[in-house]
Amino acid sequence: MYHQNADQLAWQAAQYDLMSNYYKYIDPNKHIYYYQKHLECMRQLMNQRQDTMGMNGNSMVRVLHASPDAPAVDIYVNGQQVLQGISYKQHSDYLSVPAGQYQIDIFPEGESNGPVLSQMVEVEPGKMYTVAAAGTVEELQLIAAVDSEGVSPGKAKVRFWHLSPNAPAVDIAVKGGDVLFRNVPFGKSTRYVTLSPTTADLEVRVAGSNDVALTIPDVSLNPNQAYTAVAVGLAGEDPPLEAIFLKP
Repeated sequence: MYHQNADQLAWQAAQYDLMSNYYKYIDPNKHIYYYQKHLECMRQLMNQRQDTMGMNGNSMVRVLHASPDAPAVDIYVNGQQVLQGISYKQHSDYLSVPAGQYQIDIFPEGESNGPVLSQMVEVEPGKMYTVAAAGTVEELQLIAAVDSEGVSPGKAKVRFWHLSPNAPAVDIAVKGGDVLFRNVPFGKSTRYVTLSPTTADLEVRVAGSNDVALTIPDVSLNPNQAYTAVAVGLAGEDPPLEAIFLKP
């Protein structure tokens, strides 16, 4: 029953989000109306996820392909294929899995011999994870971050995850304003910080300096929403350094 209700809520949330975006510059009142309907669906979906995880001891896990020079991949868990054709910068939906240890094998898409990575991953009950395949192919590794959907009413929250394998430790700052995160090395995901909803330009700077490695313009942080800003790509090389945003 949970899966049916969750699927319906997710579909409704997506439809309300589309309608909200459609009316954004046409009819502000309808934009706000549909956006609030979207938020209500997302709140109910979050509550269902949390209730279900608490009742059955499961975890929620999704996979992010963050390796800049790796091909599209297939992912096997304990010898069984669970994801196919995940490309660079793509991520899967959350999968509900029992808590425990898992053998993760990653193969180039369509192949099943000679994985490019085999690694054990442990997930704890009642938690949400994003597991990133990060680093270059020669030094590929799985790096997990614990996700959080809960947001203070009317606020937004954001964190930063450094997954650019050749970039130094960085600071993340609002252009012309405060530093949000300091000295974040490769692989590290910061804690979430709670902010008032806003739109701002962010800067990725070499840690401890004013040297800007990347500017991220017009970042919108909407109320009642959680974000993860992920640095991917290669500093000074192709594919270039950039930021992608995940929810939560």
